[in-house]
Amino acid sequence: MKAKLFLFFLFIQTLLFSQEKWNLRFYNEINNREISIFADNEEPMLMSSKFNFKLTNLSSTLPNDEIVVIPAKTKRFLITVLKEIKPNTANSFSYTNTYNFGNALQENFDNDYIYSLPFEKGKTQLIFQGYNGKFSHQNEFALDFDLKMGSPILAAREGIVVQVVDNNNKNCPDISCAKYNNKILIMHSDGTFADYSHLKYRGAVVKKGDEVKKDQFIGYSGSTGFASGPHLHFAVFINRIDGKRTFIETKFKTSESEGTLLEEGKSYTKTTD
Repeated sequence: MKAKLFLFFLFIQTLLFSQEKWNLRFYNEINNREISIFADNEEPMLMSSKFNFKLTNLSSTLPNDEIVVIPAKTKRFLITVLKEIKPNTANSFSYTNTYNFGNALQENFDNDYIYSLPFEKGKTQLIFQGYNGKFSHQNEFALDFDLKMGSPILAAREGIVVQVVDNNNKNCPDISCAKYNNKILIMHSDGTFADYSHLKYRGAVVKKGDEVKKDQFIGYSGSTGFASGPHLHFAVFINRIDGKRTFIETKFKTSESEGTLLEEGKSYTKTTD
């Protein structure tokens, strides 16, 4: 009988759409002439990954370019099993993959949730750029609150902090400075994420993994990153595998309404009750 020849070549390319390296690891194991590829996800949120395999004399239980959603805080999550096609014949495999945080396949969310204005009670703040704004919100449901430098930022919704960046001190009114955005990302119970951006240098008072309550103090506003002056950028979104975001319109409780969409050029007061 001919000796079986296995030739294994593994190349992983990961594309990260963030300043942070996510705690996600891929690896393979061989057992009974099959290769199993696993993932360890140490993050507090779901992670999504898409694979492209190049196989010789092997088949994969996961089709090319299909997105896999990996549960939070999970070890040895099975991605695929590679099985040989023709016995006693050399085989090899390689793959590339991209990944991003969140469930990239998600479509549904809590459309009825009423958010709290992300600043102190009794304060009145202007929305100086609203949904689909001409400066930096084209085709984007995002809000810019006219908060002064160092103003307290409060969580608009309860959730888990999944990213904190507050070590930047640069800014400019150009997209090239977006990489300097100081921000806090909070994951909500329905799988959506809230982005609180342009915090001041060392302006976060929460850390990754913290559970925060609605109206909890989370940081201080600033002018870092893609900004021409101090303000708070706020947006709720579902993340996609290619780095794009599906933005969601959010209703807020104000002194005048129990749930309203905020408009550019208008000011809103947060109730004290």
